Amino acid sequence: MRSIWGLFAVVAAATVYLYVLSAFLPPGPPRQHHDPAAEPGAHGEDSGAGEEELRLSFPSDLEELQDLAELLKFYKQQHTGYVLVLFCSAYLYKQSFAIPGSSFLNMLSGALFGPWYGLLIACTLTTVGSTNCYLLSRTFGKRHVIRFFPEKVAMLQRKVEGNRSSLFFFLLFLRFFPMTPNWFLNVTSPILNIPIPMFFFSVLIGLIPYNFVCVKTGAILSEITSLDDIFSWGTLLQLLLIACVALLPGAVIRHYSQSHLKLDGMQPNGQKKQLNELNHLKSR
Repeated sequence: MRSIWGLFAVVAAATVYLYVLSAFLPPGPPRQHHDPAAEPGAHGEDSGAGEEELRLSFPSDLEELQDLAELLKFYKQQHTGYVLVLFCSAYLYKQSFAIPGSSFLNMLSGALFGPWYGLLIACTLTTVGSTNCYLLSRTFGKRHVIRFFPEKVAMLQRKVEGNRSSLFFFLLFLRFFPMTPNWFLNVTSPILNIPIPMFFFSVLIGLIPYNFVCVKTGAILSEITSLDDIFSWGTLLQLLLIACVALLPGAVIRHYSQSHLKLDGMQPNGQKKQLNELNHLKSR
């Protein structure tokens, strides 16, 4: 078993790389409109002001996401390759180290690269990042995952063994209907002896609906300039399409699971335990 300090070293190296990549950006193009928050009289120093604004961080809400998308779309005019490398690095950082917040990056992908290229990029990065997480867990973290989450690991182990004959479809079911968070499934998969090729393709296929919803939403948000745009027929039809595409694969997997998979006792994100506790309180 390799030392946990090896994992800390990997995280530290990746953090330094991402910081350098985001903090020392090449000069951006001159901005046509000045930021109201900037100091008066700075119109003659557009490039310097733009460089100062490009101190990037992960978005934590929709407002920050829209501001970041606008900034990076403007910066992408002259530095498309740099923005792509920066986005991919940030996405892989989050996925590889099981950091929540990939939905915002999926939406940012749609805003920056459009719905179809954005979906391709998001699906690729989700799969590669999750595989990195799998490999890091297998190399450094198996013992610690079992120590901190013994009951959850044991439950998943029982379900995996019970569905070993239909394991790939069981993994797809868990991605479509997350009985456990995706990051937890990533770090426990090596412990459950899930082959890495099967893990890779279950992530690639199983997260397409989720990625599509997020990417398409980001593309729509980047085009909306007023509340009237939200209630236009075009936007409503796009939202209806998103809902259909997201629900159809899940319905197929659910139909298959009812006759082929053993899912007794599983509820989304531990809801079974909560229901048992409520029933116990009612009976007292």
